[in-house]
Amino acid sequence: MATSNAAPAALLDALQQIRDPLFPAGIPATWVTVEGTTATLQLPFAAGPGVLTLLNSTAVCQDYQWQLVIKPETLRNSQPEMPRMHGNVVVISSGKGGVGKSSATVQLALALQQLGARVGVLDADIYGPSIPTMLGKANEPLQFTEDNKMIPHDCYGLQVNSLGYLTGKGDAAIWRGPMASAALQQLFRDTKWQPLDYLLVDMPPGTGDIQLTFAQKLPITGAVVVTTPQNVALADAEKGIAMFRKVNIPISGVLENMSYFECSQCGHQEPIFGRDGGAHTAAEQQVPLLGQWPLATRMQAALDAGKPLLTSSPDDALCEAMRRSAELLAASLYHQAKK
Repeated sequence: MATSNAAPAALLDALQQIRDPLFPAGIPATWVTVEGTTATLQLPFAAGPGVLTLLNSTAVCQDYQWQLVIKPETLRNSQPEMPRMHGNVVVISSGKGGVGKSSATVQLALALQQLGARVGVLDADIYGPSIPTMLGKANEPLQFTEDNKMIPHDCYGLQVNSLGYLTGKGDAAIWRGPMASAALQQLFRDTKWQPLDYLLVDMPPGTGDIQLTFAQKLPITGAVVVTTPQNVALADAEKGIAMFRKVNIPISGVLENMSYFECSQCGHQEPIFGRDGGAHTAAEQQVPLLGQWPLATRMQAALDAGKPLLTSSPDDALCEAMRRSAELLAASLYHQAKK
């Protein structure tokens, strides 16, 4: 990034004093350029306009008209010898099924895209590929290039590929571990992705051979563990964290899903699966908490219809929470890679 020698020392000092989960050590001078009264902040990770609000809360920064440029860096990954063709690969995992991992993948991907990033989604949940339903085009077959590479679907600006696009509706994938692992690697490598900043991979639930092979064979920048507040889900989430640590993949965050049920009529919030379990696990494991998302009828109905809330009702308060989770994820990936 370009450094501006013209930036006043008072401004640079003020930026370095800012503290926020996105900027745990302040905003480096090398991210800022100044021309007259116009200041540009070029971020190496996806983030939203709330950053400008943060800047304008600092007195010295209020003397400038701020512009925000999003230019995510491709960060180091678990397989440095492999070509960096897919941006930052982030695996979205869960220790058990039924915690909303696939819906979290879709919504984090859309949120990152709305924050200005180029995003792809790989549905690697081969035994229950639900991404095509949530993002639409479930009945549209994939197209192939002349050299037999799969062309991902464009769904709301996301590049998307899934085994669900290659199998008939209702077909079951009955594969043993090694065959499934090989199929996932082929799906990853034989998709003709356009340039990406982030590729989110919806992993199969669990911590078995498929997950371990995928983690060891592909260039992964970080992992997100999705859980509910239930004790049984938390125990499995901790196993997932342990697995990724054994293969030296950073845990970029824990996302607590179904934190509470939100009544669509009165807005009452009921923690039907327990309270703050994911937050406690994140604190105990010393990993970031990306958010606590509710079990909301309108969110699930939108996904079932193939029209996620972030696309059909982007001003909904839940969408703002999802975008905040996405920028926390992007910042966590960046800061972990720079340690």
